Amino acid sequence: MNDGQNIPRVIALWSAPRARSTAFFRSMVERGDLATLHEPFCNLVDFGETTVDDKVVRSDQELIEAMRTLSERQRVFFKDTTDYRYPSVLEDARFLREARHTFLIRHPDEIAASYYALKQDMTAKDIGLEQMYELYRAACDKGDRPVVLDSEDLVRRPVETVAAYCAAVGLPSRPEALNWQPGKRAEWERSDRWHTEVSNSSGFTAKSTEYAATVRNNAMLADFSARHEPFYQALFKERLVVA
Repeated sequence: MNDGQNIPRVIALWSAPRARSTAFFRSMVERGDLATLHEPFCNLVDFGETTVDDKVVRSDQELIEAMRTLSERQRVFFKDTTDYRYPSVLEDARFLREARHTFLIRHPDEIAASYYALKQDMTAKDIGLEQMYELYRAACDKGDRPVVLDSEDLVRRPVETVAAYCAAVGLPSRPEALNWQPGKRAEWERSDRWHTEVSNSSGFTAKSTEYAATVRNNAMLADFSARHEPFYQALFKERLVVA
């Protein structure tokens, strides 16, 4: 998954859920120079299969090999969420070493409220930051130092933040890709209700949403957030500081 200049041919964005990662993915699609995959590991957990380059795969190892093959023709970008734990990724030293692993975080208070609005039977793990930190440490141990973005930087300073990300992973900056035509995409059809805001958007926005249930009035959400706060703070310290 590396070319002759040791530039990783697969870029992974591991995101906390509800951290604006689909908007980031949409921007990567808009570039036009990447083969893009939307939540392929999550699809394997939820649906038992996913598609890479028109090929249906049904296991993590098949998926990794399919991405490796695709990356020989075109650089691959995929984004996935860490409300699940992916043991096969954690145990695959070659994949951890060869791919460029990057991470997108959001404060657990905000994740909790946004996630609960869509799924009231959520559990503590769904905040995703503990699983993310485990994956971050695994990537640190086996490969290059991962890139960590904070979603507040992404929506408040998208031009500078995406440019800094691209520089860190070896992509040319394409500011024109920060805007797109609103609309749904086939990649997220099976999980469409989670992506409504991005489907209706044309770029990154810093708007805030008022939720009926938050960590301020829901003890369960407050507990979930508190469990993930140490992992958020540890990752926040490693974030890419945007000049």
